[in-house]
Amino acid sequence: MVPTVEYIEWIRGRPDAVAHDLGSSGLFAATGENGVVPEELRGLDDPADGPDLRARLAERYGVDRGGVLLTAGATTANVVAAIAAAELGGSEDTRTGLVEKPTYEPLIDSPRLFGVDIDRFRRRSDSGYALDPERVDAAATEDTAFVTVTNRHNPSGRLAARETLSAVADAAAERDALLHVDEVYAPYVRDDGDGPFGGVTAAGLPDTVVTGSLTKFFGLDGLRAGWVVGDPEVVDAARSAATHFADPSTPSVALAERALEHADELAASARERVAANHDLLADFVAGRDDLDGRVFADATYAFLDPRGVDGSTVTEAALERDLLVVPGRFFEDEERFRVGLGCGPERMRAALNVLGETLDDVTVAAV
Repeated sequence: MVPTVEYIEWIRGRPDAVAHDLGSSGLFAATGENGVVPEELRGLDDPADGPDLRARLAERYGVDRGGVLLTAGATTANVVAAIAAAELGGSEDTRTGLVEKPTYEPLIDSPRLFGVDIDRFRRRSDSGYALDPERVDAAATEDTAFVTVTNRHNPSGRLAARETLSAVADAAAERDALLHVDEVYAPYVRDDGDGPFGGVTAAGLPDTVVTGSLTKFFGLDGLRAGWVVGDPEVVDAARSAATHFADPSTPSVALAERALEHADELAASARERVAANHDLLADFVAGRDDLDGRVFADATYAFLDPRGVDGSTVTEAALERDLLVVPGRFFEDEERFRVGLGCGPERMRAALNVLGETLDDVTVAAV
């Protein structure tokens, strides 16, 4: 029997069913009138030099075209990258991944469907969920074929520097293991940096494979446009694994090419929203004496600990007010809940007001 990814089953349909969505972690894009082309992409020109999404991504990441695999979304990218890393990393007889804790559930469950064993290392809440290369080194064994991390960390929003990612790659390499970095949240920065989409990237580090998509920062969830970037050997192995999954659709690839053609202007709008919504969330958390947790610089989501009650209690009380947040049990911490700000600031202000009312009620009830 195929196991259920509980988070995916729980979240499916909920964002559209509530008046206030603080559960989704991506920046929302409006759907066009025809229901197919997102509003942000309507009226924009397609690339004048013809279609080649792989080449455009390769240029952004500074790799050869053979170092890019297109996938139907980031979830597929992550699982085929993990399968490839399990095949190529470690010794011939090892198929074990070392995955951060807490993390996004499919990064654990999906590789297991393909016979990959999973060990864990902890990103400690008392260190602000910092990515610690020494903890990776201590947890890795001779059976470790790859190490998986998210950057920004999902669910906390902590962003690791490239130097830290390099040290983690070195720790993995000590066991002949590969590093796999899910970078879907990496572009969440206020100021455009040197990475392929303005944020930190691990692309180009030795023995490292990264995954990304247009889903979160660009808010283009409906396109299902994801990718794997790495050495051609790793990408070829990922391509073999991807034969078990659907290819990205031709319309999705075409619209993704249009998005990349206008990525700079789309990113500028997204960064304005990142800045505004981060400040809203940071001010909200700072103003509550019944809420613990950090809102990291430029993050529009956070993993919060309500005092006196657990995350599921907050979630259930919020749903009674037509508000969606995500219980921490889906991220391996029952005490917390994840809150994300993806809509425009006015809608976020209204949603945070409802969250405040919810916390007022449940924390009073818990006293």
